[in-house]
Amino acid sequence: MQNSHETSPTAIRTYHSNQVPPLLDVIAGIWADSHPEFAGDPGAEADELSVAALRRQVTGHLKHPGFTLAVAHAGGTAVGFGYAFPCSADYWFGPDLVDRVPEGARTERLMGLCELAVRPDWQGQGIGTRLHAELIASIAPHWSSLLALPSNRRGKDLYARLGYAYAGPYRNSPHGPEFDLLLLRLSGPADALESTTATPQLPNE
Repeated sequence: MQNSHETSPTAIRTYHSNQVPPLLDVIAGIWADSHPEFAGDPGAEADELSVAALRRQVTGHLKHPGFTLAVAHAGGTAVGFGYAFPCSADYWFGPDLVDRVPEGARTERLMGLCELAVRPDWQGQGIGTRLHAELIASIAPHWSSLLALPSNRRGKDLYARLGYAYAGPYRNSPHGPEFDLLLLRLSGPADALESTTATPQLPNE
């Protein structure tokens, strides 16, 4: 099943897991364009921040029920993408953080936002915001969470506007890079994130 919500000059289309494998080259290209500091290293295939790692990550995540990919198209060219899936708190936060997030993030419907990237020439036009909104609309979570590099200043501004708050440091592996784990509550009391107030750091819009 494919959905389309078009507003000139871009159209956002969503895809489910069985539709994603033919699009791996497309989203890898977008990721490489939006992360030249990582994609340009020919020896980075084994690193967590590389095109090869992105391909492995996406392929591994396709098994999750509810997996949704959103791709932004402009003039017949894919210019941005994001993907996410509903997941358990134990899976997403891990043993070091799961007891430190608000209770609702542990017990209510949680979306793990795994990637959000837009080609540089198309950044600053609200495409990242629209991709995020499409994933939220498709998955309908009560909470959304993501991992972001602290150095990503542009993304920080986007997710601060969307209401994400810092929940703690996170590593995918003992020797991997440290990320900021961010949380967004999409329903419930406005003060639900009082215990996680800090400056968020985010991926490219």
